[in-house]
Amino acid sequence: MKGFPFVRLACLLSVLPTVLVAAEHWKVQYFYDQNKSTLAIVDLQFPSATRGVAVGTIVEGRRRRHVSIVTSDGGAHWQLVDLKDQPISLFFLSENLGWMVTDKGLWETTEAGKSWRKIPGLPSNMVRVHFTDEKHGIAVGAKKRVDVTEDGGAHWTPMPAAAEPPGEDKYSVYNWIAFATPNVGLVSGWNHPPRHNAPLFPEWMSPVEAMSQRETPHLSYSLVTNDGGKTWTPHSSSVFGAISRIRFGPTGQGLGLIEYSNAFRFPAEAYKIDWKTGKSATVFRDRKFAISDVWLTPDGTAYLSGVIVAGELRNVVPGKVQVLRSKDYASWSEIPVDYRASANRTTLAVFDSDHMWMATDNGMILKLEK
Repeated sequence: MKGFPFVRLACLLSVLPTVLVAAEHWKVQYFYDQNKSTLAIVDLQFPSATRGVAVGTIVEGRRRRHVSIVTSDGGAHWQLVDLKDQPISLFFLSENLGWMVTDKGLWETTEAGKSWRKIPGLPSNMVRVHFTDEKHGIAVGAKKRVDVTEDGGAHWTPMPAAAEPPGEDKYSVYNWIAFATPNVGLVSGWNHPPRHNAPLFPEWMSPVEAMSQRETPHLSYSLVTNDGGKTWTPHSSSVFGAISRIRFGPTGQGLGLIEYSNAFRFPAEAYKIDWKTGKSATVFRDRKFAISDVWLTPDGTAYLSGVIVAGELRNVVPGKVQVLRSKDYASWSEIPVDYRASANRTTLAVFDSDHMWMATDNGMILKLEK
């Protein structure tokens, strides 16, 4: 009997490594690790549990190679596919049907990103599209432009409400589209004129001067529909930072992200939204956590992804990737991430609670293993 505690301890130690390996964590599935070249992933989408598409640009010296990285087996294997234009964003309506906005127009795939067909007609300087079915879609972009299509993107018509908010067009952009239900939707953007006392040199060249600048408020834009896009109501308000992400849940909850400049005391701030009442409140902000994406699962669980700030000047030196999760928006738990994952920005792609992926802007794609 005297040896029982030691036998028991030995048994526990023998299974400990297995327990650690099996614990929930973000595991690397793809990593572009090539000498003298880097892959900057700008967007990632998983329209099903098996099919996923990432897009970005491989940089090697002065050479640029635009690519998509596709999988048809949930990320077990990935294939590089060359693109003709520089990708900006993705939107998928179904497992196979999706659209890609590039610096030169709009492309459509019916093969989950394995091949693309260009659709002429999209106005220039657009950054994102959202389709409610194969024919009806919305495109948003620079110069206070929001357009709609009724023929799958072949022709686009400007939305008059988008031009109504105050502010010069040349300093304005709409950048995000989100629908909570087929009827309730939101387009967001901002007006950000240049500052008269802006630093002479880029922030990375003059960090002291950059840190001495103060964040100033500017106009935030939103267009709201409650009838599936038949009519849109414009709103504007003065805020700090820029709204970069909005995710809606099905029962009234939402999660948004505001990102700030180096001059602000926080790099980013996550806030919850009640789209039925219009109320919002901050749920997370930390000086050392630069959030770059948020996600809200159907059960209301919130995820924040980003990087730990490596220095006073953000977005210069890549930081360690971090992911936090919360069910009550008050207490947040960290999910372990592969130690090799470092980046300036991250992108989440979630099919359901059991199939979640994350991409970094330095060529890594990870999956949440449970």
